[in-house]
Amino acid sequence: MKSSEQQNQSAPWRMVSRREFLKAGGAGAAVLSTAQNASASERSKPKRLAMVIDLQRCTGCGGCVVSCKSENNVQRGVAWAGREIRTTGKFPNVRFEFIPTLCNQCENAPCVKGCPTGAMHKGYGDITMHTPKKCIGCGTCIAMCPYDVISRNDEDPHRHWRTGDALIKGCTSSPEEVTGRVKGNVVPYYNDAKEESAPGFGMRYKGIVEKCTLCDHRVKKGLLPHCVLSCPSRARVMGDLNDPDSAASKLLAKYRPWRPKEHLGTEPKVFYVRSFNAGASEYTRGSV
Repeated sequence: MKSSEQQNQSAPWRMVSRREFLKAGGAGAAVLSTAQNASASERSKPKRLAMVIDLQRCTGCGGCVVSCKSENNVQRGVAWAGREIRTTGKFPNVRFEFIPTLCNQCENAPCVKGCPTGAMHKGYGDITMHTPKKCIGCGTCIAMCPYDVISRNDEDPHRHWRTGDALIKGCTSSPEEVTGRVKGNVVPYYNDAKEESAPGFGMRYKGIVEKCTLCDHRVKKGLLPHCVLSCPSRARVMGDLNDPDSAASKLLAKYRPWRPKEHLGTEPKVFYVRSFNAGASEYTRGSV
């Protein structure tokens, strides 16, 4: 038969000395403190904003292209939000693919590394930004970019809206008349929020480059880019890659993503998931 001391040692409710209690409590506090510090460290990480484009939801309507032009005063002949259209197969078995494109906001951005003046740089949320006042229009960024998403203004932007030539004389208004009647500033509609965010970028001028900056003037205020907000099928989802609970991170965990020209090591932060099928997922536009 076991002694009372042996029973106390083997029982789960055995007596614990004060020293053992304090030692165990200290270890527990250390573990809790470490977990809290790790959690605080996760929260303090700078944002890495990314966009996930769900091709299952994309209808190819081109709304992203139109809304981008309107929000950012993008001139005619230039598209910050573009698209690739592919048609495969033989009639009547034809497949149509519409792939939206934009600046890929590369983590290892060649345009940033190659810019001799620092006009191309990383800004809030790891967005690849551009400072017009530093740009000398050398075109190095255009040559370095493997995605062909940077344009140079070789002539005065929006020159079309300064002409007095009507499409049908005596029937339609000229661009100059339209601008005047709506009391526009060079263009019929001008959004000065871009200018407030980056002086010189609201109305680009001759001799500099331009590109998508993920509507930095909006995301800095906690608002979604206009192309995301205006997408009728909610195919575009924004989120912080450093936040595992962001809508973008959850989509990337759920589906196998792909990125254009991944073999180049530029680490794009625009991801594509799925292709058209009969499945569906919960609608969300994400957050910034």
